[in-house]
Amino acid sequence: MVRQISKRAVLTGVVMSAVLVAGCSDVAPPNAGGSPSVKPSPTADPSATLTPAQKPPQAAPVRRTFPARLKNGKPPLFIVVSFDGAGDLALWTHWRTVAKQVDARMTFFLSGTFVYPEAHRKDYKPPYKKPGASDVGFGDPAKVVPRAAVLRQAIAEGHEIGTHANGHFCGPTGIARWNAQMWDYELRAFDLMVNNGASLAAGKKLAAPFDPKSVKGMRTPCLEGNRAAYRQVMRKRGMLYDASDAGLIAWPKREQGLWDFPLQSIDLAGTGRTTLTMDYNLWFAQTKAKPAPLAHAPRLKGQVLATYRNALARSRGVGNPPLFLGNHFNRWNNSVYAEALTTFVKETCKQPDVRCVSNIELIHWLEKNGVPGQPAKPVKPTTPVNRPRR
Repeated sequence: MVRQISKRAVLTGVVMSAVLVAGCSDVAPPNAGGSPSVKPSPTADPSATLTPAQKPPQAAPVRRTFPARLKNGKPPLFIVVSFDGAGDLALWTHWRTVAKQVDARMTFFLSGTFVYPEAHRKDYKPPYKKPGASDVGFGDPAKVVPRAAVLRQAIAEGHEIGTHANGHFCGPTGIARWNAQMWDYELRAFDLMVNNGASLAAGKKLAAPFDPKSVKGMRTPCLEGNRAAYRQVMRKRGMLYDASDAGLIAWPKREQGLWDFPLQSIDLAGTGRTTLTMDYNLWFAQTKAKPAPLAHAPRLKGQVLATYRNALARSRGVGNPPLFLGNHFNRWNNSVYAEALTTFVKETCKQPDVRCVSNIELIHWLEKNGVPGQPAKPVKPTTPVNRPRR
């Protein structure tokens, strides 16, 4: 059943990839509607955060621990909120602010092109494409250094940075055709963009926002790609999890040597239809991924919020398996999805049985305590707790 859901999710991504690209790009799509009313945090000189003398931090910090069981005997109910692309500076400010309010940590899957300036785009030579091709563009030179600084700041706050690859090529002419060698090139190109992009944009040597080789997880564009091929490359790089599949609300498992953290099949509230725990899929389920009138926003937001709440109740009813909520930095349908998620995070993450964590924090817990309901197996820890130094 899970495999059938996965194929259906991939097909949806293929058919609607042109719309999905707008939500991942460096520029807000036209007629996208409203946005959370937060402006980017002012920084006098963002490059000061990236002084070359500073060693780039690890991309996947683990600084918290959680109990194996709660007082009620159940495991914590982990909620993982993640974002694909992670470009828009105003939305970076919004989500970091929300996370601070409820002591949440989140995972941000960065598109490498967002930290690489447009003028150097031809350094990127994606398979089957012309040099400099990208379906989500490249970084606005004025935004590359501020974005790199924000990435450094987010890691300092305990958030995790993963990879969303680079050019976001969906459909039959995109990443579905790539073999392991091509994926190896793509992830090495990600390393190059992260390591060099800020320096190129600033015209002077700057440190990378983080060490790209310390990235532990990936979500592929549109959930596509030959899993055996790209997972082979992920394992060689020491990566730990893949967030590109679709599945059910259940405890995660290891597949092909990696933790499989899927987007989950859920009921769209009040319809009897199913969708995935991804904002784009909710948009498609509600209005076929087309803009709705502003007057419809309260109803659409209410339906999304009810869908999230029902998924939470479903998890509680089957032993507290994690919820994986995938998102983009988007303003689709007058910011219905961003606003519904904001409300859900604020009302849920402080509930006694809930812990809002990054993917890497969840892995640390799983490797320490085992997967509930499965025989305990000795696992060598791969995610040591990195506590702040005094």
